[in-house]
Amino acid sequence: MKLSNFNFELPDELLAEHPSENRDESKLMVIHRDTGKIEHRMFKDMIDYFDEGDVMVLNNTKVFPARLYGNKEKTGARIEVFLLRELNEEQRLWDVLVDPARKIRIGNKLYFGDDETLVAEVIDNTTSRGRTLRFLYDGAYVDFRRKLRELGETPLPKYIKRDVEPEDEGRYQTIYAKHEGAVAAPTAGLHFSKHLLKRLEIKGVDFAELTLHVGLGTFNPVEVEDLSKHKMDSEELFIDEKATDIVNNAKLNKRRICAVGTTAMRGLESAVSSKHTLNTYEGWTNKFIFPPYDFSIANAMITNFHLPKSTLLMMVSAFIGHDLMNKAYKEAILESYKFYSYGDAMLII
Repeated sequence: MKLSNFNFELPDELLAEHPSENRDESKLMVIHRDTGKIEHRMFKDMIDYFDEGDVMVLNNTKVFPARLYGNKEKTGARIEVFLLRELNEEQRLWDVLVDPARKIRIGNKLYFGDDETLVAEVIDNTTSRGRTLRFLYDGAYVDFRRKLRELGETPLPKYIKRDVEPEDEGRYQTIYAKHEGAVAAPTAGLHFSKHLLKRLEIKGVDFAELTLHVGLGTFNPVEVEDLSKHKMDSEELFIDEKATDIVNNAKLNKRRICAVGTTAMRGLESAVSSKHTLNTYEGWTNKFIFPPYDFSIANAMITNFHLPKSTLLMMVSAFIGHDLMNKAYKEAILESYKFYSYGDAMLII
């Protein structure tokens, strides 16, 4: 498989700028891997495809308001700072992306907020847009983190051209988000409402939770034709014993195990034992799944519709087969499904 196999024309109007009015009322395409049959439903209808003892694997990472706007000392130029990951809590060091990057050099200071109580000094260049910042804040660590949240903005993807709105704070977050650390939402989970989760629970569906803190690497464009040469950025992953017990029990009983999103699927596949069961895990993963690939844990998947040439599209192709993926995406465009983070969903069974 080459990069060019994953290119297609996507009309601009199919990129979702806003979420559906109700979480569980987006459109749902259901794809049957064994027959190639495609159905068109609403997301809340996904309950019809699951029975008692089946398992949903959820990524419970929580998005933090990672986009800040500051002013450069002396010139006052407005600079966007996107927080990627905390490097050192004590020294308040962060990996960030800056824009416009050409204006930001080692030694520069950036001032945030009307009162400028938060200041950052650039101490390293990491990539063309990447910098390491040391935040200078007069106060306890807990107050520093509160200040970041106060000044930060919901990190909507760049393709959404509108300004961030108050509703984005809640809607760009799953209702089961627990552990802060993601700079992008695990978007397949955005379709679940409290009501739908309760209905699944009543039906006897089990839930296993893992934490994979989504970084921007998931969305980095692939720039090599030979996919085996592409390197994914590492993301932090935690899978505890409770989750492994639920998943392995379902696997033993040949139940349906559904990965809710590409991040949940990548998390599962990063922690497979030699016996093809799920191990506990605490660390980093840079797993890149592209065809051909044999999946060990999940036999079903919920995912959104992804952009051309994206690593997420490649995973979907590996899971359902390239020809069926192409057929599904052509039908999605024909039926005006919405794409990307705030878009519609696909259930693959």
